[in-house]
Amino acid sequence: MNPVRPHLTVATPVYGAAAVVPELVARICDAARTITEEFEVLLVEDGSPDGSWDAVERECARDPRIKGIRLSRNFGQHPAITAALRHSEGAYVVVMDCDLQDDPAFIPDLYKKCTEGFDVVFARRRVRRFGWWKNLTARIYYAIFRWLAGVDYDPQIASYSIVSRKVVDAFLQFGDYRRGYVIVLYWLGFSRGYVEVEHRERRDGRSGYSGLRLLAHALTITVTYSETPLHLSIYAGAILSLLSFLLGGWLIIRYYTSNVGQMALGWTSLIISHLFLSGLVLISLGVVGLYMGRIFEQVKQRPIFVVRETRNVTAQAARAATPPSSAETVCPR
Repeated sequence: MNPVRPHLTVATPVYGAAAVVPELVARICDAARTITEEFEVLLVEDGSPDGSWDAVERECARDPRIKGIRLSRNFGQHPAITAALRHSEGAYVVVMDCDLQDDPAFIPDLYKKCTEGFDVVFARRRVRRFGWWKNLTARIYYAIFRWLAGVDYDPQIASYSIVSRKVVDAFLQFGDYRRGYVIVLYWLGFSRGYVEVEHRERRDGRSGYSGLRLLAHALTITVTYSETPLHLSIYAGAILSLLSFLLGGWLIIRYYTSNVGQMALGWTSLIISHLFLSGLVLISLGVVGLYMGRIFEQVKQRPIFVVRETRNVTAQAARAATPPSSAETVCPR
């Protein structure tokens, strides 16, 4: 193994990408060599159901700078990114997707921008190369997210980015069980730059984020980082209370100014109002329940990810990635 600490780390979660891994690694290496020969490529296999780990092992056998991390099951994109950052050793770390829609050819551009004085540099996609349904649900996702989470989130950026070592160290201080990579970077507040890139067509397989899963992720991140849903339930309750007072006042006035026979009210309006208010109460309880569930999930202090085995990962990186109290099992070879 190369004893020199790498200057650049390129990290990517791998899921459902067995056919893409060889080309992915080759193109990452070509791009990294234009910056430095002291680089490493971290491939985090996130419980993929295909033969992705076998493909990762073959690449690791060819070059010790290619390092494989196999998680015990599918933990999701953001825990896999966290696993990559914990095992990274480079002074600069590039995070990207594995499907080659994030073109590795832009890594030098990201690095150059980062060395201009930025701690975080995002790749801003000029055009999103998704199908119409994915683009539609993505727009809904970002609209809901920006409104509920109160974050001025640019929908043209994703996880494709480069960060300095101090940003990696700050990111790893987060103990949040549920996390969003980009949202945490926004919260940290380090200086941010942007590079315009081309978003490529997907080479193989399907995205792990379906429309419904994308919306579910928006809800998860919202209740993790925002109190807006709780505020909305309070506002809705206040508005309904005001309307009830106004309606009560109107009924009292009408009682004294109209004939009694005209005051007979039907069951339809009563049932509709009852169902509406009951639904509102259940929604409010559900919102509170989501927050309580996140708190319960957090206080259990389960590990964010569990490593099953690694390839070419140095003992120093493995020790740094495994806190003393962690339940992670690491089997290097």
